[in-house]
Amino acid sequence: MNSGEALRVIVSGGGTGGHIFPAVSIANAIKKQHPEAEILFVGAEGRMEMQRVPAAGYKIIGLPIAGFDRKNILKNIVVLWKILKCQMMAKKIIRDFSPMAVVGVGGYASGPTLRVAGKMGIPTLIQEQNSYAGVTNKLLAKSASRICVAYEGMERFFPKDKILMTGNPVRQSLLEVSVSKDEAVRGFGFDSNKSTVLIIGGSLGARTLNESVLSHLDEIRNSNVQFIWQTGKYYSKEIKERLAKEREVPNLHVTDFISDMDKAYTAADLVISRAGASSISELCLLNKPSILVPSPNVAEDHQTKNALALSNKGAALFVKDCEAVEKLIRLSIETVADKTVLASLGANAGKLAIPNSADVIAQEVYKLALHASKKY
Repeated sequence: MNSGEALRVIVSGGGTGGHIFPAVSIANAIKKQHPEAEILFVGAEGRMEMQRVPAAGYKIIGLPIAGFDRKNILKNIVVLWKILKCQMMAKKIIRDFSPMAVVGVGGYASGPTLRVAGKMGIPTLIQEQNSYAGVTNKLLAKSASRICVAYEGMERFFPKDKILMTGNPVRQSLLEVSVSKDEAVRGFGFDSNKSTVLIIGGSLGARTLNESVLSHLDEIRNSNVQFIWQTGKYYSKEIKERLAKEREVPNLHVTDFISDMDKAYTAADLVISRAGASSISELCLLNKPSILVPSPNVAEDHQTKNALALSNKGAALFVKDCEAVEKLIRLSIETVADKTVLASLGANAGKLAIPNSADVIAQEVYKLALHASKKY
């Protein structure tokens, strides 16, 4: 990177909010530190990032990438062809944009993009969000210049000299709350003198969490606890139809999607959540007591490992997915009534928080760019 030359960075990855939020946070931090910087995103066609990234103000190019089908091996012939095609596309994108550094946040698109960048001699940075590294990142680590992690013990997956503990970047809006707890609770139509539980299963929803609520409507109705329930858009229609056949539950606020998550977190005394890396980082930064129900439908069962990293330190309660329908609602009502337990969970979660993650990662990206030499 020459003196006076504008910083150019490619950020690649996505697929879920858990990858997209950190990616956008890193890009925002780079722009804050270097307003003249040019940032290009590379994502996967048809995935969430193709809408979310432009909405955040950044240009994105989509690759026709897909993941391997573990059930139907023959389908992977097409996947392999797509990967080769994506690598050729990534090479052209890199040559046209001339990045000084490439950042991978996980997700299908980051594989071919970082692999090609590494071969072309461009410094690459991996942001590994989970406590258990995925196959793609383990392979990419060989050519990566820097690997930013959020959990201890990651040297069992990556070269120790490349690792930097940075934590996971979170949505900045969550840290800039403009309402009090009372106002936040009343905003959901609830009584600020009663305890409130927030249930979130991601933007698409989580069937197990939803079934846990639907199976215990009487218990919720008869409790002195208020529940804010994000069903997810995927399950919204089905849940509305099922609730229409039930007696009203006045202390249950049902919504398919919560746009003001800062207010929802502020209102909550206890959060029930899946154990995705971004969700966990948010809970820790906000000192929120939580019950984590890891999704069993993720690679290498990494959500269980994420949840155990907290529960083993008294920073969250842990419920297996297969036990949630039976146990979850009763446990949440008991837990939210115990102020000592809530205080302990929140304090221990706060001890695991790493603030300013995006700023630290942005500084690392700049350091890599300074030492970049164009070889392509």
